[in-house]
Amino acid sequence: MTDRIPWDQYFMSQSMLLAMRSTCTRLSVGATIVREKRVISGGYNGSVSGDVHCSEHGCYLIDGHCARTVHAEMNALLQCAKFGVKTEGADIYITHFPCLQCTKTIIQSGIRKIFFLKNYHNHSYALKLLEQANIKVEQVAVPEDLFQNIGDYYKADLTSDIRDS
Repeated sequence: MTDRIPWDQYFMSQSMLLAMRSTCTRLSVGATIVREKRVISGGYNGSVSGDVHCSEHGCYLIDGHCARTVHAEMNALLQCAKFGVKTEGADIYITHFPCLQCTKTIIQSGIRKIFFLKNYHNHSYALKLLEQANIKVEQVAVPEDLFQNIGDYYKADLTSDIRDS
């Protein structure tokens, strides 16, 4: 029998995979929204639908920020809005601690807990707002070899003979 990864690592791994879809050249971020151990939405940072991608045309910087990019958290929350999925009481798993704007949007959306993998400009005002809103924040550790273990799992599975079952 194999060991199962904890739920937090499972959902954070999904955010890590989503980050691999990012078209941002500055930072790849993924976000997964979960309610009652079910994924209800996911997003990654990239251009608005129909616009060119930073990975192909470069960043469109205004005041040091890329104006072209929609953040992963926003994309995940907007998917919920677009398809009528309630976010009240859900959790969000993000590869990087949210920026101030995303923090405010997360608070307004009714998310109850933020799980993050990496620190990223943790703004003191964002931390204050999260505390005032009583939103729990937890850093999740994902083993560096997790995706290697997935590869090993499939290699073992592919080499076993179906008649051995």
